Amino acid sequence: MDSKLEIKNFGQCKVDSPLCKILSNDIKSEMFVEDGDGVLLDIMVDKSKLLPAPDTTKLLELAGPRRKIFFDPSKTRCGIVTCGGLCPGLNDVIRALVRQLWFVYGVKRIYGFQYGYQGFIPKYGHDVLDLTPESVDNIHEIGGTVLGSSRGGQCHAEIVDCLERMGINILFIIGGDGTLKGGLSICSEIAQRGSRISVIGIPKTIDNDIMYVDESFGFETAYSKAVEALRDAHAEAKGGPNGIGLVKLMGRHSGFIACHAALAMNDVNIVLIPEVPFDLEGEHGLLEHLRERLARRHHVVIAVAEGAGQELFSGESGTDASGNQKLNDIGILLKDRIADYFKKLSIETTLKYIDPSYMIRSVPASPQDSIYCMRLAHNAVHAGICGKTEMIIGRWHGQYVHVPLGMCTSERKRVHPESELWRSVIETSGQTSFRK
Repeated sequence: MDSKLEIKNFGQCKVDSPLCKILSNDIKSEMFVEDGDGVLLDIMVDKSKLLPAPDTTKLLELAGPRRKIFFDPSKTRCGIVTCGGLCPGLNDVIRALVRQLWFVYGVKRIYGFQYGYQGFIPKYGHDVLDLTPESVDNIHEIGGTVLGSSRGGQCHAEIVDCLERMGINILFIIGGDGTLKGGLSICSEIAQRGSRISVIGIPKTIDNDIMYVDESFGFETAYSKAVEALRDAHAEAKGGPNGIGLVKLMGRHSGFIACHAALAMNDVNIVLIPEVPFDLEGEHGLLEHLRERLARRHHVVIAVAEGAGQELFSGESGTDASGNQKLNDIGILLKDRIADYFKKLSIETTLKYIDPSYMIRSVPASPQDSIYCMRLAHNAVHAGICGKTEMIIGRWHGQYVHVPLGMCTSERKRVHPESELWRSVIETSGQTSFRK
């Protein structure tokens, strides 16, 4: 196997898995997974070229239960932490982790660290929660995270100090790109000390921008809720003379929510995403396209991702607590520039601006996302209890797999301007490139 795809582990698994009693060897033996099982990294075939045999060295290790495990469940302590912004499904993941550890593997010491990586640092004084099936019983019915969250980097040495003091064997980190990069540093610190603390990531990003993950949990819920805002914008646009419905959706660097919501809505006329620059002015610019559209149809609906059009601003906007570049507000810029443009032309318009971002990310998960969260959590527990570390659970080509932390944090998944997804957006909306 390609060394970049190999999953680190702490050694030979010698403990019989409690699942052997559930998945009887003589009846359900195929339900166990071997470490040699995998999923091809690339399944695309170019018929114009000679077709070599599939490169089986480039495999992502298949997730799932193993017959032998590394940690003795009766002596295992686990920690769970949620970091970064809110996302539908966080409580579903927490609940599923606790129930899988408790009922399937018999791990009874499970701790929740509050407010992200701050929860490990003594100076913040955050209590550590004892997590039991009873304490997480109904949390999946509400949005947000019962553990709280925060942004900003913390001292990785202090985090590992805390893990060692508490005797934590497995740490489950639920978060996005910054959280997973922090997890990579935690793993490095653990390795330097020669400790055996497994770190398993469950990728959380409402923007769906984690590499080697088909779709992140909460994404389906997010674009479903975004559709509701677009429907409202469509009704508003059709309800007034030359109506313009402008909706700003989440998507700092990747426009997946805007694309999927627009396709699901199927009445969005313009989609603006970070991956595709556009001009406001000029014969082929956005403003002239709007004028032509209103002359023909008398209404228009625009979906804009929050990271789109940043090239239209001048100067730096600074960084947030996590070191991420702050975004200029493209929604307000478009609202003001569109209003000024039509005012100068003496064309009456009715412009309604909607920003549902925080309402979208704080809602409970949809049933489909709830199932996905549960299956991610189950596979995370299978991996952690086997002594695997420095990895995330992902779904790739429809299969649950182990992805090394270094791989999934090496770049960001984005909408390719020549992809089938963007082509579908162009076909559905009928928009042009909006370039001079």
